Amino acid sequence: MTAIRGRIVVLRHAETSWSRDGRHTGRTDVPLTPEGEEAARAAAARIAAFAPGLVLTSPLLRARRTAELAGLSAEVEPDLLEWDYGVYEGRTTQGIKDDLGDPAWSVWTTLDGLGEPVDDVGARAARVLTRCQPVVESGEDVVLVAHAHLLRILTAVHLGLPAIDGRSFVLPPAGIGVLGWERSTRALLGWGL
Repeated sequence: MTAIRGRIVVLRHAETSWSRDGRHTGRTDVPLTPEGEEAARAAAARIAAFAPGLVLTSPLLRARRTAELAGLSAEVEPDLLEWDYGVYEGRTTQGIKDDLGDPAWSVWTTLDGLGEPVDDVGARAARVLTRCQPVVESGEDVVLVAHAHLLRILTAVHLGLPAIDGRSFVLPPAGIGVLGWERSTRALLGWGL
């Protein structure tokens, strides 16, 4: 008989002025908006359904504050930092497309100018998942509080997909996803909750 595994719960930080405006927010430490703080508090009720044996957060204030407002006592994990967008930091996708004259531009497919290749973000995500493994194998849940693209990439890596396939998992501010297993198969158990 297979032991019951815990789940990996991902919580995206709540709204900031940059996330609201669609600006790429990598390493710039933008605070939550008042609406974001309210949404982070509301996440507490959804998170209460889980029994975390480990809670990790990105070192950036927007993630740490979301964890705090959601009632979580979290340990800082540097590998949960958001993608380093390099020269695209603080810019919107549409603004970049307009400036480059490239209507097909995407952060997911562009290497030039990014501070960190998507596969390097995937390697950081894999290290976080490895850190979570003993906890989930013991049957306890893990909660990760971090950023949109990092959590999307982490989800792809959990599912055994290439890091770039994180582009398929859109997670709104203060959104929750649940990663786990269906028997021995890695699975997405819930998304955008």
